[in-house]
Amino acid sequence: MTEISTRRFSFLFFIYSFVMICDVNAASVFYETQSRQAGFAVDEIEKALLKSEPGFKRFNIPEALNIRDDIKIILTSLTDTEMVDRMMEAGASKPGELMHEGYCIRKTENDSGITLWVIGGDESGTLYGGLEVAELIKIGGIDSVKDSECNPYMSMRGVKFNIPLDVRTPSYTDVCDAAQKNIIEMWNYDFWTEYIDELVRDRYNFISFWNLHPFPSLVRVPEYPDIALDDVKRSTVKWKENYDLEATGFDDPEILNHVETIKKISIDEKMEFWRKVMRYAKERNIDIYFVTWNIFTYGTDGKYGITDDIANEITLDYFRKSVEQMFLTYPDLAGIGLTTGENMRNASFDQKEDWAFNTYGLGLMDASIKQPERRFTLIHRQHMAGAKDILNKFASVTDRENINFLFSFKYAKAHVFSSTTQTFHHEFVKDIGDMKTLWTLRNDDIYHFRWGAPDFIRDFIKQIPHQVTMGFYYGSDQYVWGREFLSKYPESPRQLEISKHWYHWMLWGRLGFDPDLGDDRFVGMIQDRFPEVSGKEIFEAWQAASMTYPLTTGFHWGALDFQWYIEACKSRPGPAETETGFHDVNRFITLKPHPGSGNLSIPDYVRGYVTKDMPNKITPVEVSQKLTANADKALAIVSNLDSVENRELAKTIEDIRAMANLGKYYAHKIHGAVELALYRETGEKNHQIASVTELIEALQFWRTYTEIASKQYHNPLWTNRVGYCDWDELTLEVENDIAIARK
Repeated sequence: MTEISTRRFSFLFFIYSFVMICDVNAASVFYETQSRQAGFAVDEIEKALLKSEPGFKRFNIPEALNIRDDIKIILTSLTDTEMVDRMMEAGASKPGELMHEGYCIRKTENDSGITLWVIGGDESGTLYGGLEVAELIKIGGIDSVKDSECNPYMSMRGVKFNIPLDVRTPSYTDVCDAAQKNIIEMWNYDFWTEYIDELVRDRYNFISFWNLHPFPSLVRVPEYPDIALDDVKRSTVKWKENYDLEATGFDDPEILNHVETIKKISIDEKMEFWRKVMRYAKERNIDIYFVTWNIFTYGTDGKYGITDDIANEITLDYFRKSVEQMFLTYPDLAGIGLTTGENMRNASFDQKEDWAFNTYGLGLMDASIKQPERRFTLIHRQHMAGAKDILNKFASVTDRENINFLFSFKYAKAHVFSSTTQTFHHEFVKDIGDMKTLWTLRNDDIYHFRWGAPDFIRDFIKQIPHQVTMGFYYGSDQYVWGREFLSKYPESPRQLEISKHWYHWMLWGRLGFDPDLGDDRFVGMIQDRFPEVSGKEIFEAWQAASMTYPLTTGFHWGALDFQWYIEACKSRPGPAETETGFHDVNRFITLKPHPGSGNLSIPDYVRGYVTKDMPNKITPVEVSQKLTANADKALAIVSNLDSVENRELAKTIEDIRAMANLGKYYAHKIHGAVELALYRETGEKNHQIASVTELIEALQFWRTYTEIASKQYHNPLWTNRVGYCDWDELTLEVENDIAIARK
């Protein structure tokens, strides 16, 4: 290494630190200092090394390559052929075929010490390879770093973020607590830097911001200047519990006539703010997209004659120019997405796609002509429209060399936590030919509790049809994953939701990048975070308690967010077939399982029981038994962990207890529903007695669940799809299940 010329490495940066390994106490790290992405990885390596010894120092002296330290860590890419040759001369094997974001790690040793080589397929690969080394050092020291190679399994791994920009330009999620608590955070630069850094560590590489009509809050359209909005406003109205499921009426007079200004900021300052956020994200390999629903004209106030009429030529022109202006205003904007159908009532497929092409399609093409050297992406959701119709209408867009066209499809409806085998995409896959898609992975299940079941996510990701997949975005429509607001004992400042739910969000990102990443890695990360307990035991308890969600929702399947929310056993009244929206024991009998779960419905089970010809599926009793077994396992493990001093660990243990008790509630409720259905079919009194017994047990576990939850979290939670979720009021509904069975 000392023979390499100073000229060749005049751009390299030296870092001196201490590492915890035998008597080794010196390390040098070399990387291209102009690379912000590699720099972020080096920051993480620094933190990992500092865990073991204080006094870390950096020296920007290229001559440091001549220092014979015990450890050298070199971060570069395949384009640096001389460094790759040096690595091989030192005895390391040649890197394999590295894709975009791929990397290899090699370890060599000689008399002067150990060298760790991180070779990226490109700059982003160097970033991820460096993060891998940092993580290994953090949880296992230098000795744990072995030769390895990895290319991303999913090319795009993103988040779905319904962004509440302003009461005048709302998202689908605005009419709920999560949005109202977070509007101001959307204009906080520190929030975004912290959020983006967390995403990078978890291997996400894009954010999709979803809003009904974001343009007035983001751009000034020269032809329509009066629409651009200064300041950030929030309504002070006394909100109703429920609003339209298709997001109309968010500009009703009672909402817009009671507003407050929560931030003074001009439209020019807003544009500069988002340029700065997008630039920061780009420097960390995070792309930014904006995705809309249509036709919404919130924020325009009908100016210039703009309406939501699909035939309005002024509206067509306004949207086309707004799309173009988004790209001209934001040089780091990666793409834009659209949805047809949400507010296009009574329009045909042709009418919808004509409108979409004449607005988004032409607006994007206008920008691509003005900036031919730039790459653009258009995401078109296959939602209330047909894939073949979309491809036909957008042929001229897909033909442009600098435009990447992607479909988007709601892969598991609103509930990824239902079954690892999904069934809704089969016809869609046939229709899109050789085009690629981004799968929408919706979590409208888990808001309160720290969830973590890597075995479920690993299998889920591997079941996604890889040949048509570009990637996924993961997120919610009932919740805004901004800063945490439910805790009775919050951090100051309030934690990011993705920091509180670090394990949950990390699993989707990491396993999206590498679904073969083993459980031992996650055990190590838990052990590093909570050194006072057994990482393996917490891992197992966490996994078991978290399975409450897919086991229950896989059996009791309400496909959309307003049809089922597991943490409250509730939906809108219609899907529940009750006045309050509570899913009572009757609804647990009648609602069918997820079609890919392999579960048998209660009516089919009763039929098989009576005829003694049981279908070869997972019976409701077996589902109940699985829920019980998982809950018992989790509770047994955490039963001796009542007095831990680590505040985060204590909260995590309580969340595990809550999820386990919720699992016990559903186990007894399902079994009670089975016995009630058997009693109604056979008239045998013993089944009624068993049903009442099971539902009494269910009530006890519900009370324990809500008692644990209420100690940590504010109650009730107002959601935009299900309404108010009040555990105290719902307890009365749980009690009523017993009365139903006794009748």
